[in-house]
Amino acid sequence: MQLLAKPPRGLEARIRASLDLFPCDLLFVHRDAEREPRENRVVEIRRALEALTDITLPVVCVVPVRMQEAWLLFDEMAIRSAAGNPNGVVPLLLPRLRDIEGMPDPKQRLQELLKTASGLTGRPRQQLNLSSCARRVAEYIEDFSPLDNLPAFVALNDDVSRLPERYHWDDL
Repeated sequence: MQLLAKPPRGLEARIRASLDLFPCDLLFVHRDAEREPRENRVVEIRRALEALTDITLPVVCVVPVRMQEAWLLFDEMAIRSAAGNPNGVVPLLLPRLRDIEGMPDPKQRLQELLKTASGLTGRPRQQLNLSSCARRVAEYIEDFSPLDNLPAFVALNDDVSRLPERYHWDDL
C-alpha cells in the first residue's frame, strides 16, 4: 500500500484495495501484534473481513509479535544474498533465535544487517535500496523450520496447515 499515491486508511479499506489490486484465491492479512495479544489482532482482522461481506475466499491471519522482519533475522546466507554479497565475510552478529520476537525494532536491525552484509561503503551504501533487499531476504530463505519454536510463527503454521481440511481441499 505504500506504493499508492493515496494509501487507504483503515484495515477494511486496505484489504479491499489489496484485493482490487491483487486478486487471489487465498488471502494473508498481516497485522503486527505490537503490544496487543495475538488474539486481539485476529479479532480485528475478522471484524474487518465481516464488514466486507462479499469476500468469501480463505483468509490466514499473520500476526508476528513485533514486526514480520523479526522472522527474517536468523538466516545469514539469505541476508547476505539479499544484500547482493552472498560471498561476504564481514561478521553479521545475528540475534539469538530465542530473542528475535522480543527485539524492540527488528526492521531497523534487519536494515543494519543488510548494510553490513552488502560490504558497501560511502555513497553506494547510502543508496542501497533497503526495502527491496528486505523483501528479498524471505525469497532466499530455504528453511523456515528454525522458527518452529516461536509462538507467533507456530500459530501461523497451524492456521495454514488447517486450511485443506477447513476448505475441503483434500477432496479436490
